Amino acid sequence: GFKVIDMGVDVTPEKFVETAKSNPGAFVAMSALLTTTMPSMGKTIQALKEAGLKTRTVIGGAPTTQEFADEIGATVYAADPTTAIEKIKAILAA
Repeated sequence: GFKVIDMGVDVTPEKFVETAKSNPGAFVAMSALLTTTMPSMGKTIQALKEAGLKTRTVIGGAPTTQEFADEIGATVYAADPTTAIEKIKAILAA
């Protein structure tokens, strides 16, 4: 029931901002498989805020945690895709 835009891998914060501007109200979801890619999640969230967007962000992936999500200002942390969908639906229903 969701429209998903798969932006691929190694997406720059600027590309996330551009895509978020083109899709108002969308959630931006990011996943990391390696700890070396986690800093880019924080940079992306910061870029979205600096662009003045009120975009809700979702992060997940093997090395991520709720603590990390809180640290970088993510809206949602999900340990797996099913949990991410449940949390997004709860936000939309509120």
